[in-house]
Amino acid sequence: MDAFAKRLRERARQLELSDAEVARRAGLAERRYGHYVRGTREPDFSALLRICAVLDVTPNDLLVGGEKARPSMRDRWLARLVAAGRRLETDDIKLAVRQIEALADHRAPSSH
Repeated sequence: MDAFAKRLRERARQLELSDAEVARRAGLAERRYGHYVRGTREPDFSALLRICAVLDVTPNDLLVGGEKARPSMRDRWLARLVAAGRRLETDDIKLAVRQIEALADHRAPSSH
């Protein structure tokens, strides 16, 4: 259980999410989630899947782990963007994509 708890904490840290925020987004009580990050209890399958959705990982990533290269700052921000997008309704996703595309077009070097 300690390895699982460590992976939970590490992934939340990568996404710059507090335990309280992960719990809220996963629809769990903070106290319940606290047991998981301390390694005193394991989540049931349903809770595990909700936590994985929030952290943008697979159950295998948390349960088995494995040596992975530390993600770059850019990759960590992209992971946060994807995780946030998963919580939006379709119309909000469309709006967010248009805003990001406009920013990307504005930042792209001019080819004229």
